[in-house]
Amino acid sequence: MCAIVVLAQGHVGLPFTRIVTIEAKMASKADYFEDPEVQRLLVRHGFRVHITRMGSRGIAAQSYDGYDVVFPSGQPAADLITRKRAAEGHPATTYRPFVSPVVLGTYREYAETLQDAGIATPLPGVPAGAKPMYYSLDMQKFLQATADGRRWDSLGTDRGGRRVGIDSHGIHNGNKVLAQTSDICEANSAGTYLGLVSYIWNHDNIPQDTAEATRFAARIRLLLNDQGMPSSEKNETYVSAEGKSIAPIAVIYEHQFLAHQIATQAGTGHVDSERVLLYPSARFIAEPQLIALTPAGDRLGDLITRDPALQKRAMELGFRVRDAEGASATSDSLTRFLTDHHIQAPVLSDDDTKAVLPRLDLLEKMIEIVGDCDPVPQSAPGGDAP
Repeated sequence: MCAIVVLAQGHVGLPFTRIVTIEAKMASKADYFEDPEVQRLLVRHGFRVHITRMGSRGIAAQSYDGYDVVFPSGQPAADLITRKRAAEGHPATTYRPFVSPVVLGTYREYAETLQDAGIATPLPGVPAGAKPMYYSLDMQKFLQATADGRRWDSLGTDRGGRRVGIDSHGIHNGNKVLAQTSDICEANSAGTYLGLVSYIWNHDNIPQDTAEATRFAARIRLLLNDQGMPSSEKNETYVSAEGKSIAPIAVIYEHQFLAHQIATQAGTGHVDSERVLLYPSARFIAEPQLIALTPAGDRLGDLITRDPALQKRAMELGFRVRDAEGASATSDSLTRFLTDHHIQAPVLSDDDTKAVLPRLDLLEKMIEIVGDCDPVPQSAPGGDAP
């Protein structure tokens, strides 16, 4: 539950400020609340947020007693939570302040190798004389390469019949071609990627029943079980100095990549040209939902959704913020911000295929099978698609 403290402003004659401390469980979107500028803005409005970090699915599985808000990174975990609250007679209010596409972070040599093999294509809008920072990834071809056991040093042949491999870009890597995720039992990004894979592998259709979900989960498990022991937060590995050797392709969120580039540009005067993004040919945009459990949590959710300064700061941290009416997400302000700061902006087509996740109960069944995860109790039948 929230706690209240009173702080002096530091100047004689000025009144004390009443500060409410919000207790929160959050997944990767805790990055937003841990930003010093966001913390400063929140204090101006009388809030301080104390964060307990854990994965989105872990948030859904545990008790919320003593907390004012929970903030899973996507809709599946949020639906588990809100259904449980409703069944307990405690309906919760949800807030959607921003969105972020699920993407694959990689390194230039790997993206260029995928391009050589006809699996990746640079997105349009690359400035003259610059190298692309963003690629479209043909997910059907990529997943087929994984299923076929292709390895980075012998990925295939190009149109001229020449062998395509990572060694032509100065790197030796005999590991299998695959994307690595955070722990699927915990992280929304991993569960979402599983749903995305099932959509692609089922010819742009979601599983319709438990039998079909079980069958596809068994197939998909073979695509994902070569990544080794999963980590709790794949982006931390991706931006580390050892990331290229540990996880050449990592499932992350777009805002994490953009935040890294924004910080790098601000600190060094240039972007990190080594790291690039792969956008799946069938895209999925995660909608993190802040779920208010107390009146203080409600006030916080309303503030971060409506306050212009906090919304602007979210955009400066790489998020796609919603428009003034909160009805949809827009990338216009983000594109302008990136361009003004000499960072390439991704140019995505509205005609791209939008992936759909399986309905909640089927997605949960697939997660349990693929990750050998304990089930999260569901308080209501999962008849609606998340």
